[in-house]
Amino acid sequence: MKVSNEYSILCAMSENQISQRTVIGFILASFTIFVWGITFVCTKSLLSDFSALEILVIRFVLAYVALWILCPHMLHLERRKDELLFCAAGLCGVTVYQFLENAAIMFTSASNVSIIVAICPIFTALTAQVFLHEKHITPLFVTGFLIAIIGVALVSFNGAAAFHFSPKGDLMALAAAVSWGFYSLFVSKINALGCRSLAATRRIFFYALVWMIPLTLYGTFVAGPAGNRGFLVTLDKAVNAARFAKPVNWLNLLFLGVVASALCFAAWNTACRTLGTVHATVGIYLIPVVTVVFAYFALGERITLMGAAGAVFTICGLIVSGLNRKKRR
Repeated sequence: MKVSNEYSILCAMSENQISQRTVIGFILASFTIFVWGITFVCTKSLLSDFSALEILVIRFVLAYVALWILCPHMLHLERRKDELLFCAAGLCGVTVYQFLENAAIMFTSASNVSIIVAICPIFTALTAQVFLHEKHITPLFVTGFLIAIIGVALVSFNGAAAFHFSPKGDLMALAAAVSWGFYSLFVSKINALGCRSLAATRRIFFYALVWMIPLTLYGTFVAGPAGNRGFLVTLDKAVNAARFAKPVNWLNLLFLGVVASALCFAAWNTACRTLGTVHATVGIYLIPVVTVVFAYFALGERITLMGAAGAVFTICGLIVSGLNRKKRR
């Protein structure tokens, strides 16, 4: 009886620890989703003075520096081949994803991009099922996905006309969603190494910045006002002095770099480790909802009945996906 009681106590302690970790993971994921929803508003403000590529590069340079300040310790890996995971994660989750998302907006509407990119969870589930042999594609998961996508579409339109198919931009957005699915796969493998979250995120950002060098060179020497202005890199001293002299620009850049990138990517990777990558990624459905609500208060943009209905659909889709998780437990 004594052994049985001790075993029961240990089981109860273990379940309590798991429950606490789940709560922490949920808080980190919620915080990240909320902040990422706000980033669209900050980026929109910066686009009046900076190109999309300039914002991307400055944002992750600031994030990389911030992570060194927050975690001034080298990351040591037991196997040199594990370095490839960080290299691939930096390419897929930051450089390719952000590049394609920004490029897509140049060729199609923001509503189209937000809807297409919101299907990231299904690609995350597919990569986990194919490469990690985790079974997530169930009837409940697919049902929740469909309900949430309807909600995301309604929120994204928020009273706009309709979805217009623009092959070039829409395919770029789709490629971005696929790229995030592979990023989630690499994050799962990185989390299995047991590295410090801040140090691991910093290593991912290092490779992301390395991958951005060709884009920066293109923006500096090839892109111009008449062409791909979204990727123009300006070296004019007068222009840079004027735009960097604005406090609001620094405020937005620091928010995007330190909070939305350094802290949120680290928080997201920790949430993926705690909740599971697939289930954490489902929260991406809520980003358009957060964006619309924040834009209402910060920019005075209206929320229509369509947008409100979309928010309800999105939350319902999340709940259905959550039922899928509980059932598997």
